[in-house]
Amino acid sequence: MSFLLVIPCFRESTRLRPFLSDLCQVLGDVGGVTILVVDDGSGEDEAGKLRALVDEYRRAHPFVRPVLTLPQNVGKGGTVYAGWSAHQGEQWLAFADADGAVSASEIARLVTAIRSARGELAPHAWFASRVKMLGRSVHRLFHRHLVGRVYATLVSELLHVPVYDTQCGCKVVPRNVFESVQDRLTLMGFAFDVDLMMALRHAGCDIIEFPVDWSEIPGGKIHLFRDSWRMFRDVYLLRRKWHPDPGSLYGVE
Repeated sequence: MSFLLVIPCFRESTRLRPFLSDLCQVLGDVGGVTILVVDDGSGEDEAGKLRALVDEYRRAHPFVRPVLTLPQNVGKGGTVYAGWSAHQGEQWLAFADADGAVSASEIARLVTAIRSARGELAPHAWFASRVKMLGRSVHRLFHRHLVGRVYATLVSELLHVPVYDTQCGCKVVPRNVFESVQDRLTLMGFAFDVDLMMALRHAGCDIIEFPVDWSEIPGGKIHLFRDSWRMFRDVYLLRRKWHPDPGSLYGVE
């Protein structure tokens, strides 16, 4: 069972180094995971730094692929999808944020869980979830936690999906299901995760929320007040797009 792990990057050459180092060490032991770093139009200077960093690790870790550089900024979702579409062969498509808030060891634990469930479940997507529960550790600034809970509640209520966390930066999707819904994915920014979730459910692919350890990493690019209105606008657009029906199994008519 093989996995393609895309790391979307926009001016992340500094924060990526410790995370990429951990990924190479941990996923090398797990096996079967290809790492593809995708630069989201960061500019030639930053893209050059990113290529130099990745090439440094590629010399010792052949499962790390050359950087895919996009000519212009397309948003996080567009970057993830470009990576997923550019590399063929792996059965599962994954992404993880470049800051390493979901650690390499947690990604390895998720990959192992998916492999262990083989044959026991119909095709499922696996979404990492920041659930503070026994055995899990979540370290997050209070105001970001509050906004996250408000956003998740908005998604649940307007789209009629009982989801706890849509925005955690680590998800794994069966390639064949992604390819079947790819043409329906229209949001490429902050809410692309929600659009992807709705498309997967519409296709009959159930989603497992997988609790992970998560730690806030300084240097994030989301700004609370500037971006809040975009979050709510995107959920409204998704409500119009998917026309949710409260009585429908998949949240669509």
